[in-house]
Amino acid sequence: MTFRNFGTPPPRRILMTVDAVGGVWRYALNLVRGLRRHGVDVVLVGCGPQPDERQVAEAHDAHALVWLDQPLDWMADRPEELAGLTALLAGLGDEYDVDLLHLNLPTQAAGIETERPVLVVSHSCVVSWFATVRNSPLPADWDWLERLNRSGFDRADAVVVPSAAHGDLLTACYGRLPGLVTIHNGDDPVVAGAAREAYVFSAGRWWDEGKNGGVLDRAAAAVSWPVITAGANIGPSGDGMVFENTRHLGRLSPGETLALADRAAVFVSPSLYEPFGLAVLEAAARGAALVLSDIPTFRELWDGAALFADPADAGSFADAMERLVRDGDLRRTLADEAGRRAGALTLERQAARTVELYRRLAPSVSEPVRMAGGAA
Repeated sequence: MTFRNFGTPPPRRILMTVDAVGGVWRYALNLVRGLRRHGVDVVLVGCGPQPDERQVAEAHDAHALVWLDQPLDWMADRPEELAGLTALLAGLGDEYDVDLLHLNLPTQAAGIETERPVLVVSHSCVVSWFATVRNSPLPADWDWLERLNRSGFDRADAVVVPSAAHGDLLTACYGRLPGLVTIHNGDDPVVAGAAREAYVFSAGRWWDEGKNGGVLDRAAAAVSWPVITAGANIGPSGDGMVFENTRHLGRLSPGETLALADRAAVFVSPSLYEPFGLAVLEAAARGAALVLSDIPTFRELWDGAALFADPADAGSFADAMERLVRDGDLRRTLADEAGRRAGALTLERQAARTVELYRRLAPSVSEPVRMAGGAA
């Protein structure tokens, strides 16, 4: 167990779980920053592969970063590998005297023994991933994971999803989830880059089959502008893909990725499975026109502000990208509308709704105190 403290804690505090592998890391760091503006302090507790030095430095807004020698549920082969995690989380809640446990994997709530309120956030899950990406049930040797997810949902005092579409998908997979709340992710407003450059950009965990990198790679061969991709293409288990038709830059720092999004004229996401899509929000906020897979999440968030393509059809994506390449007026119109849509998905809105939910669950955070410089 590794401890890193980042300053004197304010009076109220929550414990939030995190991992350093996927989008939960960016979600957590953004929300930590937003919650601090409301006077809510956060202890981050991580599982799975250790964060690198850059990631540790990024976590400076947290009161503490604690890393446990426990796997992520989707990286475990059997439930016994997760034994003891709930006791560790409950114990850390006692040690840091937190008001609430904010758990970013439903399995982390399964059977947890604590008197503190428990909030579970489902950013994704293997059951809904298999249903969407493979159009199949979970493999039989992972049935235990479905049971633990269901147990965690049942144990939670509230279940948060980042889009209504993801909530609908979870309900289809698990049945009714009491206490289900949709809180869209958000980010701080940015000033869109003034100069657009003639390339298409995309970022994601390309080792994840749900990101649909193969379709994007085939589509890129028929697009007259360069298609630039960023993000790891080999996963923690050694699985992955190789790009042949895009300029693949590999895993970049958040700053490097955002710099590319800031200059791109077009941003594309071909995902089959996307509970929210923070990279799309970041690109839209920075002035890129959007080409997105035609899936319920993206329709919920970006309908009328993007071109949509069939995620099973590389030609559909190529046609949509090339249409924006050749039609500057349409490109600018869609970029402007996407920017307006992104302007409503603010970190302040996300943080305020999260604090409101905390207030309902834990009376000790019922009167948040604004910190100097925080948004009104």
